[in-house]
Amino acid sequence: MKSPWLGALGLLLPALLSAQIQSGPYARIAVLRPHDGDTVDFEAGYIRHLEFHRQAKDTWIWYGWNVTFGERQRWFVYATFAHSAQSLDNPVSPAEDERDNVLNVTPHAQFLGNAVYEYLPGLSRGTGVPTPTARLELTTVDLDPGAPGAEDAFEAALSERQSTLSGETLWYRMVAGGTAPRYVRLRPRPSLSAILEERSEPTLPDKVQEGMAKTTIEILTLRPAMSYGLSPARE
Repeated sequence: MKSPWLGALGLLLPALLSAQIQSGPYARIAVLRPHDGDTVDFEAGYIRHLEFHRQAKDTWIWYGWNVTFGERQRWFVYATFAHSAQSLDNPVSPAEDERDNVLNVTPHAQFLGNAVYEYLPGLSRGTGVPTPTARLELTTVDLDPGAPGAEDAFEAALSERQSTLSGETLWYRMVAGGTAPRYVRLRPRPSLSAILEERSEPTLPDKVQEGMAKTTIEILTLRPAMSYGLSPARE
């Protein structure tokens, strides 16, 4: 007689294997700029595009934020996290996804960036998947590509500070999709005041300043209606 445990195990193993293939350190972070005066139609079109993902049974989770404070005000940032390389090889129906984008999104916005990042747990405090809070501080650091050892020095300095981090702080290294070397830091916070109250904490260690070419700090606002697969949250 076949043990019921063997039958259960036979059902469980494929699910576990699938989870291992899907989960990993990689994130995709992309940017859209709505055309001037076309924000309302852009948002409606993007929400229709998310319905395509829902009907296609997309298993990825997609975050959507507006840039609220920064030079890219009103731009839209969307991202997905915790992917393995194999998972990134298998997005939902690429041809159909592109067709739906052309129909609903590109008439109202311009795609201005799409990069792959690797999560750096040794520099961070958190899981690599940001908590879907109302606000998000996004820091982008471009290092001087001509500075010898800049990446090693930068990561070593952040590693030394890792144990002193007081809140969720997620560092990622860009793998492909833009000017290198580039790092981004995500700090999810419940409110603007929570971000401002942490101003006394230095953004970066003093010892890495010489190797940096540019640093940009922006504050983003989560758009639950323009996200996919997230738990309900307030605008």
